[in-house]
Amino acid sequence: MRGSMGAGLAARAKQRLQRSLNLSGANSNNVPKGHLPVYVGVRHKTRFVIPIAYLNHPSFQELLALAEEEFGFGQPAGGLSIPCTGEYFLNLVLFLSSQ
Repeated sequence: MRGSMGAGLAARAKQRLQRSLNLSGANSNNVPKGHLPVYVGVRHKTRFVIPIAYLNHPSFQELLALAEEEFGFGQPAGGLSIPCTGEYFLNLVLFLSSQ
């Protein structure tokens, strides 16, 4: 019983995190100071706005290396594309936000 309760709490926390990270539209005016938009997904991209400080974390650096391999440095202005699943990205951001 306790395990399913913990799983439910984690799922709700992940949903709240996703709502707070997702900002509709591609308007750069929606990005608060100290944050940047990233586009996450393999086929379909979802836009998230994350704190710039996350870029320094070793786990995020691994995603940046994947993005470089996949897309190179010449990504279009307006956001960084990251080739991973939204689920993986949300788990990483949840981990980073808890530190």
